Amino acid sequence: MRIAVIGATGGIGTQVTRQALAAGYEVVAPVRNPARIAVADARLAVEQVNVFDTDQLATAIKGADAVVSSLGPRKLSDGGVLTEGVSALVPAMAAAGVRRLVIVSADGAFTHPTDTALLRYVLKPLVGLVLGKSFADVRRMESKVRASELDWTIVRPPRLTDAPYTGRYRTALDGSVRRGYQIARADVAHAILRAVDAPELVGHVLGVAR
Repeated sequence: MRIAVIGATGGIGTQVTRQALAAGYEVVAPVRNPARIAVADARLAVEQVNVFDTDQLATAIKGADAVVSSLGPRKLSDGGVLTEGVSALVPAMAAAGVRRLVIVSADGAFTHPTDTALLRYVLKPLVGLVLGKSFADVRRMESKVRASELDWTIVRPPRLTDAPYTGRYRTALDGSVRRGYQIARADVAHAILRAVDAPELVGHVLGVAR
């Protein structure tokens, strides 16, 4: 399998790249600055592109079986990095003939029936006060993914840590993991790679947490 990883220089993207290569996959990493890639492997192709340019991105991901997008929310412009990223990615995937997309979102931007009272009424509102613009970007990104004709899965982790991989995480389909307050980026990457080859997750949100 050949996977294109958008955001391969970030925390989750680096973990996805390493774990995919360890599993025997081929990986293509479209990045602005190849010098920031922290992984080296004969099966890793690093492509210097502007990931917000649809034509460049389509060329880079052509031939991939799936795309993983792990761009993190931060302010790029009025649209936000996630909204601008997916606005380029969706048509790029259509042009390249790639349908499978697994994209990272953020659980904190949403409330769920499974949320505890602490999460719903205290923690998420407090975090939302600080990250309101970023969370609005997350929600716009998800809306664009849902409106696409891609075979998408949205992965929503809570607070991320740099703890080592454990494999001891829980998942929730179309909801939030109850009392799931944090997760290691390495574990999120593991869940992402499992989701790539899980057709039953197409069109669903996958909550992941410790």
